[in-house]
Amino acid sequence: MPSIRSERIPPFLVMDVLERAQAIERSGEEVIHLEVGEPDFDTPAKIRHAAIAAIERGETHYTHSLGILPLREAIAEHYRRTYAVDVSPDQVIVTMGTSHGLLLTLAVLANPGDEVILSNPRYACYPHFVRYLDAAPVDVDVYPNDGFAYRPQAICEKITPRTVGIMVNSPSNPTGNLLSATVLREIATLSPYIISDEIYHGLAYGERAHSILEYTDRAFVLNGFSKRFAMTGWRLGYVIAPREFVRPIQKSQQYLFICASSVSQWAGLAALTEEHPEVSQMVATYDERRRFMVQELRRLGYGVAVEPKGAFYVFADARNLGCTDSCKQAFDILERAKVAVTPGIDFGSNGEGFLRFSYANSLDNIRRGLQRLEEYLKTRIG
Repeated sequence: MPSIRSERIPPFLVMDVLERAQAIERSGEEVIHLEVGEPDFDTPAKIRHAAIAAIERGETHYTHSLGILPLREAIAEHYRRTYAVDVSPDQVIVTMGTSHGLLLTLAVLANPGDEVILSNPRYACYPHFVRYLDAAPVDVDVYPNDGFAYRPQAICEKITPRTVGIMVNSPSNPTGNLLSATVLREIATLSPYIISDEIYHGLAYGERAHSILEYTDRAFVLNGFSKRFAMTGWRLGYVIAPREFVRPIQKSQQYLFICASSVSQWAGLAALTEEHPEVSQMVATYDERRRFMVQELRRLGYGVAVEPKGAFYVFADARNLGCTDSCKQAFDILERAKVAVTPGIDFGSNGEGFLRFSYANSLDNIRRGLQRLEEYLKTRIG
């Protein structure tokens, strides 16, 4: 029979929504996808060409378990240039995406029974990674009127002798929130290590995203290429770790994964060292969609207390529209309006009554999806 560990993992609701939407599409009906957090753009041309060139050069073998040195040097230079922080290439572990990096990080940081502090709501996968390693997630509620930002005092109240990490995600999934320099600086003074998921850096609108490394070196940074460079399928990320943790992470990498994809690593090098006009165009397009979606959701009666400033999500309060079961409502919207959205409960108990809308889709599709939603609401509320 399946292990207890595998049985106790709940379904990833956004994937359940996506898979039901795909089944509806196979029956011949159109679904507007506002649920998945995946860029709808192609990977920039120079990155694609670099991968092809790497294949033609024969760069198709195992690499160093930490990743190819030129890429690790480029990552270190990127953090020096962008955030004015000093990172050694020897602190960088190249991974198969940030999820892989988070698993390796938690594996070297947490013993069974240790605690990792998470915001509530937060990215759906975080608590399940923690539990998978027999550690315990500890929730700190965050609220719409704060833009879902941590209150550092609330974190302090949850720290115990078993706390080994505080998870930070800015810009955030699902809320699109950006943590201010003030909040990050206060969190950085707390005793546990900080685990900072920076995968949405590069997708911020009107404000700059700050790296936790600007405020402390007692931190693990998770980042990658999926969101900013539209490289989700390339499965390429990295961890920047305190020096004493690099060798333990490397040993786990050697046994569990050997190395990240060689071809993807050469593509990642081009991503960081070449100019890509497509990236700035993507950011401008996301920003246009963001402003339109926020305006329209508010017009429809959804609550958006603080305008999201990063990533490509709006976490909308549907409680005043009668939403008490976000999972049930998301599937009802899908079946009746043929619009796919993500239930807020997927992101923690404090997300109940909310729906996450992704604007990683064309403005035309977003407009049509919200028009369908408006008709759905008229029927439901009327």
